[in-house]
Amino acid sequence: QVQLVESGGGLVQAGGSLRLSCVASGRIFSINRMAWYRQGPGKERELVASITSDMSTNYADSVKGRSTISRDNAKKMVYLQMNSLRTEDTAVFYCNANVRTSAFLPPRDFWGQGTQVTVSS
Repeated sequence: QVQLVESGGGLVQAGGSLRLSCVASGRIFSINRMAWYRQGPGKERELVASITSDMSTNYADSVKGRSTISRDNAKKMVYLQMNSLRTEDTAVFYCNANVRTSAFLPPRDFWGQGTQVTVSS
């Protein structure tokens, strides 16, 4: 029904920057909250940043001041700009969107397949 596709991951040196992108497609009536989560090696998935449809943002303390989440509602895209990357930022980053597929159905969460971010020392 709804597909989320991430891009922009890769290998970067500590102190570098990356910009992740995620595009939503499929049967979409409206998109509420969009977010980025990450799961590091041996760790649980955790929220990195979120943004509501009216552009209110929230960040994990670990990335606050180093990352910026943004979205383009017309393009159904969400972005995560990450600066001053650290080795502990190494993780698979997942795009998440809370989507209404119909005006008559409640919103549901959808997930992308993830993009690997590796930060080397």
